[in-house]
Amino acid sequence: MAELGRRIGLSTPATAERVRKLEESNVILGYHARVRPEEVGLTTQALVKVIVAGDRLKTFQNLVLALPEALKCHRVTGNESFILHVAVKNAAHLERVIDSLMPYVSTNTSMILASPVTWRPIKPPTEEPKHARDRK
Repeated sequence: MAELGRRIGLSTPATAERVRKLEESNVILGYHARVRPEEVGLTTQALVKVIVAGDRLKTFQNLVLALPEALKCHRVTGNESFILHVAVKNAAHLERVIDSLMPYVSTNTSMILASPVTWRPIKPPTEEPKHARDRK
Protein backbone atom coordinates (compact mmCIF):
# COMPACT_ATOMS: atom_id res chain seq x y z
CA MET A 1 0.00 0.00 0.00
CA ALA A 2 2.90 2.32 0.71
CA GLU A 3 4.32 1.89 -2.82
CA LEU A 4 0.90 2.30 -4.40
CA GLY A 5 0.32 5.40 -2.30
CA ARG A 6 3.62 6.90 -3.45
CA ARG A 7 2.69 6.25 -7.08
CA ILE A 8 -0.72 7.92 -6.81
CA GLY A 9 0.23 10.65 -4.36
CA LEU A 10 -1.78 9.49 -1.32
CA SER A 11 -0.83 8.42 2.19
CA THR A 12 -0.73 4.70 2.98
CA PRO A 13 -3.95 4.81 5.08
CA ALA A 14 -5.80 6.78 2.37
CA THR A 15 -4.63 4.31 -0.27
CA ALA A 16 -5.68 1.33 1.84
CA GLU A 17 -9.12 2.87 2.35
CA ARG A 18 -9.56 3.48 -1.40
CA VAL A 19 -8.52 -0.07 -2.22
CA ARG A 20 -10.89 -1.45 0.45
CA LYS A 21 -13.79 0.54 -1.05
CA LEU A 22 -12.93 -0.71 -4.56
CA GLU A 23 -12.90 -4.28 -3.27
CA GLU A 24 -16.22 -3.86 -1.45
CA SER A 25 -17.88 -2.35 -4.52
CA ASN A 26 -16.59 -5.22 -6.72
CA VAL A 27 -14.43 -2.99 -8.90
CA ILE A 28 -11.44 -5.03 -7.73
CA LEU A 29 -12.56 -8.65 -7.97
CA GLY A 30 -9.51 -10.32 -6.48
CA TYR A 31 -5.79 -10.91 -6.69
CA HIS A 32 -3.94 -13.77 -8.34
CA ALA A 33 -0.59 -14.98 -9.57
CA ARG A 34 -0.02 -15.10 -13.34
CA VAL A 35 1.49 -18.50 -14.09
CA ARG A 36 3.06 -19.44 -17.44
CA PRO A 37 1.18 -22.63 -18.46
CA GLU A 38 4.23 -24.08 -20.25
CA GLU A 39 6.22 -23.86 -17.01
CA VAL A 40 3.77 -26.30 -15.38
CA GLY A 41 3.71 -28.71 -18.33
CA LEU A 42 0.80 -27.23 -20.29
CA THR A 43 2.68 -26.52 -23.52
CA THR A 44 -0.30 -26.28 -25.89
CA GLN A 45 -3.11 -23.74 -25.82
CA ALA A 46 -6.13 -23.62 -28.07
CA LEU A 47 -9.37 -21.78 -28.68
CA VAL A 48 -12.32 -24.12 -29.00
CA LYS A 49 -15.30 -22.55 -30.73
CA VAL A 50 -18.42 -24.31 -29.52
CA ILE A 51 -21.97 -24.51 -30.86
CA VAL A 52 -24.50 -25.63 -28.27
CA ALA A 53 -28.21 -26.28 -28.78
CA GLY A 54 -30.33 -23.97 -26.63
CA ASP A 55 -31.60 -26.74 -24.38
CA ARG A 56 -28.01 -27.77 -23.54
CA LEU A 57 -26.54 -24.38 -22.61
CA LYS A 58 -26.70 -25.00 -18.86
CA THR A 59 -25.31 -28.53 -19.24
CA PHE A 60 -22.37 -27.20 -21.23
CA GLN A 61 -21.71 -24.39 -18.74
CA ASN A 62 -21.62 -26.92 -15.89
CA LEU A 63 -19.28 -29.16 -17.90
CA VAL A 64 -16.88 -26.28 -18.55
CA LEU A 65 -16.93 -25.20 -14.90
CA ALA A 66 -15.63 -28.67 -13.99
CA LEU A 67 -13.04 -28.79 -16.82
CA PRO A 68 -9.59 -28.10 -15.31
CA GLU A 69 -8.06 -27.38 -18.73
CA ALA A 70 -10.43 -24.42 -19.29
CA LEU A 71 -8.63 -21.13 -18.64
CA LYS A 72 -11.48 -18.97 -19.91
CA CYS A 73 -14.90 -19.49 -21.41
CA HIS A 74 -16.89 -16.74 -23.08
CA ARG A 75 -20.52 -16.82 -24.22
CA VAL A 76 -20.42 -15.03 -27.58
CA THR A 77 -22.56 -13.76 -30.41
CA GLY A 78 -22.25 -15.00 -33.97
CA ASN A 79 -22.15 -18.57 -35.26
CA GLU A 80 -20.73 -20.02 -32.05
CA SER A 81 -22.30 -20.15 -28.61
CA PHE A 82 -19.03 -20.14 -26.64
CA ILE A 83 -15.31 -19.71 -27.14
CA LEU A 84 -13.28 -21.80 -24.74
CA HIS A 85 -9.57 -21.12 -24.07
CA VAL A 86 -7.82 -24.28 -22.93
CA ALA A 87 -4.28 -25.20 -21.85
CA VAL A 88 -3.19 -28.81 -22.33
CA LYS A 89 -0.02 -30.94 -22.30
CA ASN A 90 -0.02 -31.86 -25.98
CA ALA A 91 -2.21 -32.68 -29.00
CA ALA A 92 -3.37 -35.99 -27.51
CA HIS A 93 -4.49 -34.19 -24.34
CA LEU A 94 -6.31 -31.61 -26.49
CA GLU A 95 -8.05 -34.43 -28.34
CA ARG A 96 -9.28 -35.91 -25.05
CA VAL A 97 -10.61 -32.50 -23.94
CA ILE A 98 -12.45 -31.99 -27.24
CA ASP A 99 -13.82 -35.55 -27.11
CA SER A 100 -15.16 -34.90 -23.60
CA LEU A 101 -17.27 -32.07 -25.07
CA MET A 102 -18.61 -34.06 -28.01
CA PRO A 103 -21.80 -35.49 -26.53
CA TYR A 104 -23.04 -31.94 -25.92
CA VAL A 105 -21.68 -29.74 -28.69
CA SER A 106 -20.14 -29.16 -32.09
CA THR A 107 -16.60 -27.74 -31.99
CA ASN A 108 -14.04 -26.03 -34.19
CA THR A 109 -10.57 -25.69 -32.69
CA SER A 110 -7.68 -23.30 -33.38
CA MET A 111 -4.28 -23.90 -31.78
CA ILE A 112 -2.64 -20.77 -30.36
CA LEU A 113 0.78 -20.19 -31.92
CA ALA A 114 1.72 -17.00 -30.06
CA SER A 115 0.07 -14.39 -27.87
CA PRO A 116 1.43 -10.85 -28.36
CA VAL A 117 -0.88 -9.60 -25.57
CA THR A 118 -1.48 -12.06 -22.75
CA TRP A 119 -2.80 -9.59 -20.20
CA ARG A 120 -2.92 -5.88 -19.63
CA PRO A 121 -4.42 -3.72 -16.90
CA ILE A 122 -7.79 -2.16 -17.55
CA LYS A 123 -7.61 1.58 -17.92
CA PRO A 124 -10.69 3.76 -18.29
CA PRO A 125 -10.85 5.38 -21.72
CA THR A 126 -9.61 8.95 -21.48
CA GLU A 127 -9.47 9.94 -25.12
CA GLU A 128 -10.07 8.75 -28.64
CA PRO A 129 -7.80 5.82 -29.61
CA LYS A 130 -4.63 6.88 -31.44
CA HIS A 131 -5.50 5.01 -34.64
CA ALA A 132 -8.82 6.92 -34.84
CA ARG A 133 -7.04 10.28 -34.42
CA ASP A 134 -4.57 9.40 -37.18
CA ARG A 135 -7.39 8.99 -39.73
CA LYS A 136 -8.62 12.56 -39.26
